[in-house]
Amino acid sequence: MADVHIIPNDTDINQPDFCFYNENCQVRLARSHDEIIKAQELRYHVFYEIMNAKPSAENARLKRDIDGFDDICDHLLVIDTSNPDLHRVVGNYRLLCADVTKQANYFYSHQEYNLENMLKRAAVDCTRILELGRSCVHPDFRSSSILQMLWRGIVAYAVQKQVGLMFGCASFSGTDISVIKNDLAYLHHYRLAPDAWRATARDELYVDMHSDDIDKTLSDQDMLAKMPPLIKGYLRLGAWVGDGAVIDQAFSTTDILIILPVSNISKRYLDFLGRA
Repeated sequence: MADVHIIPNDTDINQPDFCFYNENCQVRLARSHDEIIKAQELRYHVFYEIMNAKPSAENARLKRDIDGFDDICDHLLVIDTSNPDLHRVVGNYRLLCADVTKQANYFYSHQEYNLENMLKRAAVDCTRILELGRSCVHPDFRSSSILQMLWRGIVAYAVQKQVGLMFGCASFSGTDISVIKNDLAYLHHYRLAPDAWRATARDELYVDMHSDDIDKTLSDQDMLAKMPPLIKGYLRLGAWVGDGAVIDQAFSTTDILIILPVSNISKRYLDFLGRA
């Protein structure tokens, strides 16, 4: 891999300040290093102890999912408020916002995808972009209401940061391409990003998503229903996908790149989030 230059997060816009509640939880940005540690512990529990990913020696020693991006990202949290004394972090999204007209950028997704084409277009059409990653929710709190609250937080963050494009890797469980062949072919044939916005998997990692055997008897609704919840949610918002999948052996997943211009999100859905 080429030398990595990780940029600091945006500093020219005030930090977003919001907090959304339901009867048991609140969603807001992390406000302390201790809260980020709790998010890393949750990620370790979900990714390594539940999903059986392979941790580094350091992550296994600390029982935390940590990498170099944690220090430069904002961390959107779901906090369990049913027992204030515990202050449990039960959901997480990691947010990396940058202005591609002002600085050279390196994102987590660069490890799997060539983003230069997408970043050049973003520099012309929507100066500020937002990478979404490390999404996880504790199994006891997985519900549509929690996901809606997380998306309210993402939208509030994006609006205040004046984001024009969101992107990031999303995963299918497992590394057997034959199991998800039809899903990948559907995404390639019907949800591939336009040329101007397209990012492509790195040559040495590229897995062809194209297939001539795609099942054309299934409707768009049928195909969406089969997708993992996170990917399905992105597609319903109007997301495209990059060219090529990537097998992540460490996490035992098959990854795709999600590309979501904010202008693709329908006003109806934005209004729904506002009412949720």
